[in-house]
Parts: sequence; C-alpha cells; structure tokens
Amino acid sequence: MAAPRLEIDLRKIRHNTVSLVNRLSVRGISITGITKAVRGNAHIAVAMLQGGVRALGDSRIENIERMQRAGISAPMVLIRSPMISQAERVVASAGMSLNTEPDVIGKLDDAARKIGQTHNIVLMVELGDLREGIMPEDLVAVVRQTLRFPNISLEGIGTNLACRSGVSPDNRNMAQLSALAGTIDARFGPDIGSRLDVVSGGNSANLSWALGNNDTGRINNLRLGEALLLGVEPLRRQPIDGLYTDAITLVAEAIESKIKPSQPWGDIAQTAFGDAAPPRNRGHISQTIVAIGRQDTDTDGLVPPPGMQIIAASGDHLVLDTGKRCAVGTELRFQLNYSALMRSMNSPFVTQTHRVDPENTTATAKTPVPPDARHPENLSTERT
Repeated sequence: MAAPRLEIDLRKIRHNTVSLVNRLSVRGISITGITKAVRGNAHIAVAMLQGGVRALGDSRIENIERMQRAGISAPMVLIRSPMISQAERVVASAGMSLNTEPDVIGKLDDAARKIGQTHNIVLMVELGDLREGIMPEDLVAVVRQTLRFPNISLEGIGTNLACRSGVSPDNRNMAQLSALAGTIDARFGPDIGSRLDVVSGGNSANLSWALGNNDTGRINNLRLGEALLLGVEPLRRQPIDGLYTDAITLVAEAIESKIKPSQPWGDIAQTAFGDAAPPRNRGHISQTIVAIGRQDTDTDGLVPPPGMQIIAASGDHLVLDTGKRCAVGTELRFQLNYSALMRSMNSPFVTQTHRVDPENTTATAKTPVPPDARHPENLSTERT
C-alpha cells in the first residue's frame, strides 16, 4: 500500500459525530460539520451527515464545489467571509455564508439577483479573539444595511473564538452573543421574521462551555471540525469523553535505519529551515528516517509510536530515535494534531484510504461518493 498515507476510519468519525449531536441536541444546539481541515473530503462529509450534522461548512468555495461534484446535496455554508471576486461562485454553491463587510454583502446581493435567488447570511461579531467580526457597537448599523438588500436574507449572528488569540468561550462572551441576538430581535423583529434563526456560538473550542452548561442562552449552533475528526477540544487538546482520538492516522515508511551519533560535528550554521536547538548528547542512537517532511505535514504536530522520539525534520525527511533498529521498509504510524492533519490532507504526496466496514475494508480516496450520498441513511454499508 502506498506511503505516506492517511488512514481514515469513517466509522469513528461517524461515532464522534453521533455522540456530539446527541449531547448537544438536548441543549438545543445543532452542529454544522466543518470540512476545511480535510479539504472537502466527500467520504468524511458523508460520515458527518450520517452522524446527524444539519449542514456542512468549509472556508473555501473550492471545497464546497468539490463536495457537490461528488454528489453531496446537503446545505453548504461558507464559513470564511467571501471574497468579492468569488461572489457569483459563493451564491451558486453555498446556501449560506458568514459575513462581516457590507460591501461584500452587496456583491452577494448582486450575484443572487442575477440568478433569481436569495442568499442567506450570518453576521459575525467580534468578541475578543480579534480575527473576523463586526464590533458589537456597530452591529445594529450593519444589520440595518443588510436588510436593505432585497436578495439577502439575514438568518442570524455568530462569533469565532480561540483561533487567532486563544480567547476561550465562556459564560461572559456567550451571554453577550445571546444578548446581541435579543437586541436584533427587538429592533428588527418584523424584518427578520420575529427572531433570528441562527445564533452560532463558535467552533470546537466551545464544547467545554456548551457541555458544561444546562443554560446555553440563545446559542443554537456550533461549527465543529476538530472535535469530530480528532476527538479533542482545541483549548487544551484534551480528549473528549466517549470520542475516538485515532480516527485518522498518518503512516510513513522508513527509508534509512542506522546507528549514528546523536550530535552533529563540524561548523554549525543554520539548517534548511533556520536555526535549530542544539541536540542533547545521548551518545549513539538508533536513528531512523521516514519518507515524509515539512513539505507534507506539520512535523511538530505528529506523535510517534510509543518508545520513539522525533528528533529532527527537513523538507522531505523525518528523523527519529527509534530506540532499536527499525528495518528499512517498515511503516510507522503517527497520530496528528489539527495542524498536521490539515497540512497532510493538502499534500499531493500523501494518499488517503478510508475504512468503511467492520472487516476493515479500505478504499482509495479517488473513488467518488455515489450519487445517493444526498441520502446518508442509504450509505450505512457503503463500499468505496
């Protein structure tokens, strides 16, 4: 089997999705399954749909189009503010987008008018993480502007935390989002159909807050990717009870195995990727090189097999102390964090296999999702 590769257990992703859908639904919160880390992988998207997500979200319109070409007709949400240059593609392929700029919304309105459609939007509010978002004191004015566009339907508001600055979702900022929703309802009720349909509290970083509170206010949606894929919450990367943390594994092949000194010799300058910390002198070690590197993944986000240690990485090589000699050709299995997963999924040199049944049958990612993917219940015994 080809290496390096990502082995993706769709059953485990489906399990993670079912678990969180059930636990959040009792709090009145639905899930939008986020596929941006997996480049719109249609097999994973179907697993999320089978698990009960209401819609799929991605930051790239190209990924949304890719899933639709694979036959997936679930509601699609563009979760990064649209580029004006892609307004027509956004309206054609995404039923909803997250927005912060009236100029962009105006272009979406023009594009929707041209094809006789209405485009749904959620306005994103800045609550401290300093990535995207309308300042809270400006929200009413932006809502007023938005409601003037005849081909735009304001469906809700949302926020994003913990991505740029690590600001944690908590009772204070989530209560502020709920209060802002109430303000919009009170000021614009007749224009929005009484009240906002969507109050999207954030991403996987919201899970500790959401699952630890019986009263989640107006928050009725979360946008989850990392938790479904890797079974961890992003604030401290702790495993979530009852979820699989090994649904996706990176497999790489050993191409050299030798006993070598642990310290280099000669005049030391910069490495190919800048300065490196001097290695600790551990005498001679069993050094193994596997055929993957920074070009393929975030090597800092890999966890090697037990008893092994990653000691260096270059563009094409990952160097490990394996503790004992490791035969050339041996496949080593690594767990990934979110950054490593995203980079690996986007590498043209890393293939993907998908485990889809109890007998551990695998399938290549090149096989298209069948047309009945729009009916996830029909895919419970999918063979791809």
